[in-house]
Amino acid sequence: MLDLGIVIVNWNTKALLHKCLQTVMASEGGFAFKVVVVDNASTDGSAAMVREVFPDVHLIASEVNGGFSYGNNIGLRALGFNGPGDVSADAPRYALLLNPDTEVPPESLFKMLQFMDANPDVGIAGPKLLLEDGTLDKACRRSFPTPAVAFYHFSGLAKAFPNSSRFARYNMTFKDIDEQTEVDTVVGAYMQVRRDVINAVGLLDEDFFMYGEDIDWSYRAKAAGWNVVYYPEVTVWHIKRAASRKSKKAQFEFTRAMLIFYRKHYRATTPLWMHLLILMGLMVKGGRGLWKELHQSPMKPTTV
Repeated sequence: MLDLGIVIVNWNTKALLHKCLQTVMASEGGFAFKVVVVDNASTDGSAAMVREVFPDVHLIASEVNGGFSYGNNIGLRALGFNGPGDVSADAPRYALLLNPDTEVPPESLFKMLQFMDANPDVGIAGPKLLLEDGTLDKACRRSFPTPAVAFYHFSGLAKAFPNSSRFARYNMTFKDIDEQTEVDTVVGAYMQVRRDVINAVGLLDEDFFMYGEDIDWSYRAKAAGWNVVYYPEVTVWHIKRAASRKSKKAQFEFTRAMLIFYRKHYRATTPLWMHLLILMGLMVKGGRGLWKELHQSPMKPTTV
């Protein structure tokens, strides 16, 4: 059985994908892994580059850009993860979602495997992610965006009081970046998930085009009794939003993801007055593009 199955979803980041794969293939340690690249209908020659330069990588060239969840699910199925209770006998012990705009130091993958092997209660884990300027990618350790946490974050209270365990809960800026911490979620740029978790909760929710799918996966994992941990003993570099910064849909999809997550997990327990305030806030942030989404019926919790 493979130890690790790595899924990299790519969209028009050819040069970054090349560098990412170079670092992955240069990984050190005693473990067996397989890399699956799902190319989401890129037009920059990414798929051809993978075929020519990395023949050992399993390439799936999608004819459509179905989004981050869609692409990752294609890769996960190629590794033997088909849905809740449907995991192939030869599926790897862990699956790793990895962005093409990351660079993985040689011992990182092995150290993350060692950490999760030593902590069987940890269902999902992520490393310290550093941006190009050496600062922390705050998304790598977060709390769930409950109505209260989201309000503190988007109202500016989190920024005004970054050391407050109440107001700064979303990005957890009150915590030392070198402190191992149980969190609500890590980020899909590097998200290592135990085989048993996927067997229990299923794949990513494809209602999320981009953004929010990682938070939702962690939410379902924690609901099933697993811990999610930020593990800063391992550092990975992240050139954040290298693909999404090119997309005009990115900001809309971020707001839409918040709406989907809220409807799926919090709407049923939110008082009407707060519900109306949340919708107003999302409309202000999402603009006209979110109007159609706001008029859809609230989504019920689902398992993919």
